[in-house]
Amino acid sequence: TPPTAHNFAPFFIISQDGHVHRLVGEEIIPASLDPTTHVDSKDIIYSSEHNLSARIYFPNNTNRNQKLPLVVYFHGGAFIFENAFSLTYHAYMNTLVSHAKIIAVSVDYRRAPEDPVPAAHEDSWTALKWVASHANGRGPEDWLKTYADFQKVILSGDSAGGNIAHHMGIRQGQEKLEGINIDGICLLFPYFWGSAPIPGEPYVPEYWTTIIDEPWQIARPDTSGLDDPIINPVADPKLSSLGCNRLLVFVAQLDLLRGRGLYYVTKLKESGWKGDAKVSEIMGETHVFHLLNPSSLHAIRMLKTTVDFIHGKDYP
Repeated sequence: TPPTAHNFAPFFIISQDGHVHRLVGEEIIPASLDPTTHVDSKDIIYSSEHNLSARIYFPNNTNRNQKLPLVVYFHGGAFIFENAFSLTYHAYMNTLVSHAKIIAVSVDYRRAPEDPVPAAHEDSWTALKWVASHANGRGPEDWLKTYADFQKVILSGDSAGGNIAHHMGIRQGQEKLEGINIDGICLLFPYFWGSAPIPGEPYVPEYWTTIIDEPWQIARPDTSGLDDPIINPVADPKLSSLGCNRLLVFVAQLDLLRGRGLYYVTKLKESGWKGDAKVSEIMGETHVFHLLNPSSLHAIRMLKTTVDFIHGKDYP
């Protein structure tokens, strides 16, 4: 085996010859009717140029005479590993769609380092444009045309996917895709950072370097650094243009990224953005614990909060 250039086991390893060995989230679970949740799914190609797919989820045991909120979801994995069809994300989407009674589109996108950031963001915007092409009964996909309420679109994602969901909200605020209303954005432990420590953040330089700086440099080699607006939305002059009315950000007490999620919400409120932003902090938990331990009490409560947010209900 060639010598290692970057060792981020148990997630990924990059050899000195540039080969990426992804150690988690590489399996592809086929789309199907899930017998436990009664959620049906199918895959569609949204970008023939890059041969990229998304998976659409539909709750089979729902009233077929009503329009359902539409969640567009972006998976995590530091822009480098995981995919929308892995066991982790397929299971999470089945559970979310079943509990929330929604239609969902789970977006797969090109990954770094083969396709550096912002390829993931460009692909995600292409996917969102594809979704929007179904408003007013147009577009190729029957589930979206027939059942999706395009006035109630929620963008969501965890970690790097939360980063993408934020940037899709900024772009929607700037460009306003026709026919869809982004009613809310739900960020799960979003992957944000910055060059300077923020108040209350534990500053451990060598830990920061290995956990944040290096993966970010791998994902975006031509970055301007940790205040690049893609990784540090607070440094983005466009922050106040976030194109939604409601925002919910989940943070976990033991997550290295906790402070950044809180800081983001504080700065968004200060930016002149007119929407309503809330934080839900989960005590005693770490980054994306809800994917690693979905049957835990905290994960079940988090799921309920997410469902309430999607439907515009009050939540703690």
